[in-house]
Amino acid sequence: MASDLIMNVTDADFQANVLDSATPVLVDFWATWCAPCRALAPKVEAIAAQYEGKLAVAKVDIDKNRKTAMNYNVRSIPTVLVFKGGEVVGQVVGNVDQDRLDALVNSAM
Repeated sequence: MASDLIMNVTDADFQANVLDSATPVLVDFWATWCAPCRALAPKVEAIAAQYEGKLAVAKVDIDKNRKTAMNYNVRSIPTVLVFKGGEVVGQVVGNVDQDRLDALVNSAM
């Protein structure tokens, strides 16, 4: 992982790290082979730094954590979901620009 501010979440710890989180959590569903996912990664890292302490940021590798991806109907990657209180409160699909990610986070805060 490129940033200490981003956690890798698995099927096994998704409940504890995302759904049970006291703070909102931005979750980036991605895969190592996905070029748009790699292009989005620096933007996700910027969000993690910008909202440190107010928002948790996580990545879920869909190849290794198929159950979680299926549970949230992730059919295209990258997909970014924002969770608050254990519920999805925002979503974007694709390699969106930084402003779109900021708007997604701000709408969930």
